[in-house]
Order: sequence, then C-alpha cells, then structure tokens
Amino acid sequence: MARVQQLLIFTRLQTSSCAFAVALLSGVALSTVLPQLPVARYDLLLVYGLLLTLVFRLRGWDSGRDVLVIAVCHAIGLAFELVKVSLGSWSYPESAVFKFAGVPLYGGFLYAAVGSYVCRAWQLMDLELVRYRPRATTALAVAIYVNFFSHHWLPDVRWPLAVLLIAVTGGTSVRFTVGKARYRMPLALSFALIGFFLWLAENIATYLGAWRYPHQLHGWQPVALEKFGSWALLISVTFVIVAATRRQRIPG
Repeated sequence: MARVQQLLIFTRLQTSSCAFAVALLSGVALSTVLPQLPVARYDLLLVYGLLLTLVFRLRGWDSGRDVLVIAVCHAIGLAFELVKVSLGSWSYPESAVFKFAGVPLYGGFLYAAVGSYVCRAWQLMDLELVRYRPRATTALAVAIYVNFFSHHWLPDVRWPLAVLLIAVTGGTSVRFTVGKARYRMPLALSFALIGFFLWLAENIATYLGAWRYPHQLHGWQPVALEKFGSWALLISVTFVIVAATRRQRIPG
C-alpha cells in the first residue's frame, strides 16, 4: 500500500512538473478546433506561449532564474529549428506573420517547455546530483547538439556520443524526494526515460499539427522510434543548462 501511495505522489509531482508542457499542448489542441480567424494559428500560439510564461512567473511557479533558463532553451530551440527546417527535416506548413525562414517563433516554446519541466522537477522533487561531472557532461552535450546539425555534411557520430555520455555519467545519480522518502536514479536512466516521454509528446504534437515530418504531409503517421534516442541525447543539453544555474547545490 505504501508503494502505491508513493507512486501516486510521484505521478502528482511529475504532472505538476509538466504543467507548462501540458498547458502548451492543450493550447495547440484547442487551436485546431477554433473557427477561422484573421490571425494565423502559429501567431496565436506565440502569444499564448508568452502569456503562459507570464502567468507561471506571476504565480510563482517559475522563478526569475527559471524564466531565464526557459528563454535560453527557447533561443537554442529556435536555432535548432532554423537549421533543421532549412534542410527539410520537418516543416511548418501553415502561414504566419511571425515566421522566419519557414520557422514560426512559437516553435521555440516546444523546447522551452522541456526547460520548464526540468526546472520544476528540480524544485518540486528537491533534486541533488551525486558525482556529477559538469565540464565533461557539458562538453558532450555541446557535441551532441552540434552533431544534430553536422551529420547532414559529416559522418553521424551520435552512437559514439551516446556511448561517451553513458561513460561520463556512469556513477552519476540523481537524488529526489517523493513524500518523505529519498530515492536515487542513475542520470543516464533519467535521460532515457525523459527521452521516451518526449517522443510520446512529439507524436501528440505532430498529430495536432504543431509541425510535420515529410512522411506526415499527406496524413499523420507515428514519429519514427529512432527519435526516442534523439530526444534521450538532446535532453542532456537542457539538463546541463539547468544544472549550471543550480551548481551550488551539487555536492563535491
């Protein structure tokens, strides 16, 4: 019975941590059933994302530091989108005023939502890193981010980078609180679990028309399972950004 209670508490904490992402996806879903408006849907979602950020800040759900992290994730995400869309990896087929080089500005909020999740989980579950190697992990996260661009012209080294990431995070664990109990999870495992749920969220987002992969242009199809691995690697970028803002809490 105690384990069931702990699982329920953990679920509640995770749901609270995902509040920004859930609200954002709910807005995307709602936008699909709105009547024809003089304002483009992508532009409405940009305003909606900005309002969400403001509400979360005013309510105290995100601190000023969290908003800064979210803004950085938004900017990094937009840079990622600009390159990927220009190379045809996916597209935003609808028109919008606030759209540059085929990428609507609201697209960065999809990455900002991931940043918000990590920030809120860190706070709500009192995260603490054990045997974390910030420099090596950050260097690998940067290499992973760059490889998502460079593999279009150079050899794709995501698998060697994945092996290196597992090696660098070997022995690193995340301590977190659920109720009155303290637990520990390997950092690499947390990357994999978050990556899986981001892959599920991506399936929902593409179904709602947030963006489209080439194989989805003539009708929705599931996102390829390999994207799960991509998200498991890419989450390391968001993680090192958040960890850098909380480095004073990392023992050793």
